[in-house]
Amino acid sequence: MVNLGETADNAYRKRVQAIFEGARLACDHAEALHAADVILARNLDMLATAVRVKTQLGLSAPLVFECLDIHKQLTGGGWKAVVLEALEARLLKKTALVAVSSPRFESEHFRQRHPGRYRHVLIENRLIEGDAFGDRPTAPRPAVLGRLRIGWFGNLRCRRSLDLLKSVATAYPDQVEIVLRGYPALSEIPDLDGEIAPHPNITYYGRYRAPDDLESIYAGVDLIWAGDWYETGANSVWLLPNRIYEGGYFTTPALAPAGTETANWLDRHGAGLIIPDPVATELPKVVGALLEDPAPLLACQERLLALPRDTFVEPPELMHHVVDAARACQGS
Repeated sequence: MVNLGETADNAYRKRVQAIFEGARLACDHAEALHAADVILARNLDMLATAVRVKTQLGLSAPLVFECLDIHKQLTGGGWKAVVLEALEARLLKKTALVAVSSPRFESEHFRQRHPGRYRHVLIENRLIEGDAFGDRPTAPRPAVLGRLRIGWFGNLRCRRSLDLLKSVATAYPDQVEIVLRGYPALSEIPDLDGEIAPHPNITYYGRYRAPDDLESIYAGVDLIWAGDWYETGANSVWLLPNRIYEGGYFTTPALAPAGTETANWLDRHGAGLIIPDPVATELPKVVGALLEDPAPLLACQERLLALPRDTFVEPPELMHHVVDAARACQGS
């Protein structure tokens, strides 16, 4: 592994500098790069780095752009969006294949902004076969009537999600426990400890190791919060977070607001509960109903157990198909 440097949220000047510095560091490993079957670049700044390296070294391997998010600067108005969209269009010309983690990224962004300029494949944020994430449960976990533990895991970047979970904690101080794990985005939630201090039933347990800790953290909660308003109206509506796959593998259903691609996925798979609008008033109602009758929660667990393993785990042959598709697109 070669460290190409670090970037920071919303620090755009530093991110541009990191593109050139990362390309310089990567070029020091020309021999290994010439031996690659494919070059996979995650998100736009790494795509710019990869294009620069590929050009400088004359690499023949096809370039795959893995799109895990559509940044808010691309979907907003103004000159920044115009500049970034032009940059993205230029980089797409150098790209053999776009791999999107949600179908809505293709239909809502690339198809609208860059029609006919790309070919794509869907690679969801599933677990990777071979990683040490443990075995699937064989039976539903027994519910405790009148008690619920709700987990919010991963990149804790959504202010509205925190406020909603705080409201649930306030509504049910003796029945609901909110479990937070991961890394808070300081630009959005600068003082997480201070935010949750008035709520004894909200606990932040710090970061966790993936995949090593996944089994224990998902087994420790009844529901996963999968809502997101960090980039309202665009990326937050379109994305499919990895927590629905991790939670689903360990038969932990998710909660998601209606109208999002996450809610669509949960609905198709029977893998969670959908919160209708207005979420602020409906979420406490859904939680209250589950406290009185956990049957819908148990039904979701049963459906999750019945789903095929590859719903949640990426099979090894997928990347072979992606490499073959990228080669075919590059040669056409």
